[in-house]
Amino acid sequence: MAVPENSDVPIGSLPAPQPGVVVMMCGLAGSGKTTYARRLEARGYIRLSVDEIIWRRIGHDAALLDPTEHEQHQATADQELQEELIRLMAARQPVVLDKSFWNRATRDRYKALIEGHGSTWILVYLKADPDTLRRRLAIRNAQDGPSSVTVSPELLDRYLMSFEEPRDEGEHTILQS
Repeated sequence: MAVPENSDVPIGSLPAPQPGVVVMMCGLAGSGKTTYARRLEARGYIRLSVDEIIWRRIGHDAALLDPTEHEQHQATADQELQEELIRLMAARQPVVLDKSFWNRATRDRYKALIEGHGSTWILVYLKADPDTLRRRLAIRNAQDGPSSVTVSPELLDRYLMSFEEPRDEGEHTILQS
């Protein structure tokens, strides 16, 4: 399903928060994952974010870290997110995972985790062209806060090269502009 960003259809097409529903946000930096996840949070989902976990730990933009240190923080934060997700699934809470899910292996691993705990996943892919991402990131990079991790043009280029677009994975695609 592909619908424009400004349509009411994408939010309306997702189920209202229901016990055991986990929404997996998927997309590149600047695609609108956090904005969309916050809309779901306002509807009653519990939002989990690796970027916010890292910000709580270090108190600043993770882009300021050495790449190796950043990867270590990412791994630790992802483990914490998974543990909290498992706790919330056991409590049958509706959850939205504000995470890039940039490769299929990670998406598949999370899908199996979710299903293994008796929950249901929904994969929402926010698809944006490179110019839209660059425009949005230029604005975001000037901001500060846990949801404003700096992404340089060079880093975005690397993300664009390595991103594995979901295809035939049961995704709901929302076009961004």
